[in-house]
Amino acid sequence: MREKLRHSHQSCLDAAFRYLSYRPRSEFEIKTNLKRKGFDTASIEGTVLNLRRQGLLDDLAFAQFWKANRQSFSPRSRAMLRSELRGKGIAPDIIAAVVEDVDEEASACRAAQKKAKGLAEADYDTFRRKLGAFLKRRGFSYEVAQHTVNHLWQERNKDA
Repeated sequence: MREKLRHSHQSCLDAAFRYLSYRPRSEFEIKTNLKRKGFDTASIEGTVLNLRRQGLLDDLAFAQFWKANRQSFSPRSRAMLRSELRGKGIAPDIIAAVVEDVDEEASACRAAQKKAKGLAEADYDTFRRKLGAFLKRRGFSYEVAQHTVNHLWQERNKDA
């Protein structure tokens, strides 16, 4: 019995390492994944404790990673980022600390620049409608979206 339990703990740890090999994970994601794979609660808790001791599981570091990744590759609004982190099981106090310095205007501008290039031939109404809808899907408020649309429209026409 003891041998089987130890094997279960090691299998659980191996599964967690594989899951972490793709990208950092939150504690909630690790627990959910291991439960889905059928590991018992004791093995999961032991694995989580082991990963925390090794510095491989840290929800604050994960939240900062997620924010930085989003800001670099797929900017989102503060509200959308907050929602994503909540879905990853991050504690509200950590979320608040991580998203407080997100600059909505700058994030909206970064998000919209690539999309705006694809609308180079569009008239103002089409440009405004498509870019505004894109920014709303990313979680930006109407005011931020409109300001960004107007700014990018002016920049585009300044160069023409």
